[in-house]
Amino acid sequence: MTKTLRAHLITGGFPPGSNGGHDMDFARRQLLQQLGAQDHLAVTTANDYVDIERWLPGTNLLITYVAGPYPVGAGNAALQAWLEAGGKWLALHGTSGGKAVRAEHNGIPVKKMVKDAHHETLGCFFLNHPPIQAFDVAVTGDHPVTQGLPERFTVQDELYLIELTDPANSRILLATELAKDPSPPGFGFQFDEDTALQADGKTRALAYARPVGRGEIVYIGLGHCHEGREGSTSPVHPSVNADGSMPAEFNAVWESEDFTRLLQNGIAWGAQPR
Repeated sequence: MTKTLRAHLITGGFPPGSNGGHDMDFARRQLLQQLGAQDHLAVTTANDYVDIERWLPGTNLLITYVAGPYPVGAGNAALQAWLEAGGKWLALHGTSGGKAVRAEHNGIPVKKMVKDAHHETLGCFFLNHPPIQAFDVAVTGDHPVTQGLPERFTVQDELYLIELTDPANSRILLATELAKDPSPPGFGFQFDEDTALQADGKTRALAYARPVGRGEIVYIGLGHCHEGREGSTSPVHPSVNADGSMPAEFNAVWESEDFTRLLQNGIAWGAQPR
């Protein structure tokens, strides 16, 4: 069968060749498997956004699952122009991150995320996530990516705290309730203000849809996976491991039928002619 459309998949960590704290091989395999179910879709792959401007022409759907890499300069400008011309971007999990710098808070060494131009293109900015835990997800927006999902479902995952950088044009699709970041001192990333908290003082956006010109972005914060954490002292919520220890391998959300449905819907949504 002739492949009539094309998707470009970016999976990778920073520095180049690193997994960035995630099981990139697992995520890449899972996403390629879902993409392969679309007979009309050709797929190209990359580990980061370097030279993305060479790959976007002729691409209908961009999927990103990264931990560290982000588009800069001409690449970010090309991404913006591609979206405006009708491209669709399914941005997952760590796509909302980017560069982190070292800092100090109350005498404790911490890391802080740096907001950059690509966060304006994407429409959100990662602040932090508490230790891995089970939490409820509410489906709050009607969109092709949320079709067939129950009104509520539960996942074990990193609960991403994300600031919407273009809230007026962003439709929240998934949300959860968490009034305050419960992270222990020194855990994760420090932030000056909790700009992820919605006006009601309890709601957090976990996914949204945002139009850009003739194109659209769907960002989904769910999707953590890792391997090789034997002996890790990083905590998790007792809802994951009763003793609060980090699992050596973790991909629980990827085993969820609801997350799988989100990925399948997202690919079907994006694998359409421009």
